[in-house]
Amino acid sequence: MANADGYCVLGIDPGLNITGYGAVRFGAGEPRIIEAGTLRTSDKDPLARRIAQIHADLVELLAELQPDAVAVENLYAHYRHPRTSILMAHARGVILLAAEQAGVAFHGIPATKVKKSLTGNGHASKRQMQLAIQSVCRLDAPPEPPDVADALAIALCAGKILAGPK
Repeated sequence: MANADGYCVLGIDPGLNITGYGAVRFGAGEPRIIEAGTLRTSDKDPLARRIAQIHADLVELLAELQPDAVAVENLYAHYRHPRTSILMAHARGVILLAAEQAGVAFHGIPATKVKKSLTGNGHASKRQMQLAIQSVCRLDAPPEPPDVADALAIALCAGKILAGPK
């Protein structure tokens, strides 16, 4: 997977309205952010159009960034909000499809593992994650929206896992 420049992991925080992404390059020295941002859909559009848009945007992003791996949070369901996990599953499904079509390795990581790897707390808040990413990546300000910080955290966590024990 790695070449002379190291390897690139594209972390994705799936969502139907906002899908955050963050590409991080690992190699000699500290991990380096290549690009981060969001893919957005309109809540006025039908579900089929929204997931098609996420897929099309991600296909374009994968072609542009050519990551060595894609990492996404595993699905989780809160008993008080089961609809949230169902909606997230739609976005996550097209992300897996796009990665498979592009021939990019896919890694699922539990959200609690991502949070614990950056903050020491598997139940850290979105704000805590933003501040942790700001600190770890030496950014001038916390990433906005929080979905971008979550995506970068996923990429950083996956990169550590892929690097293996030191």
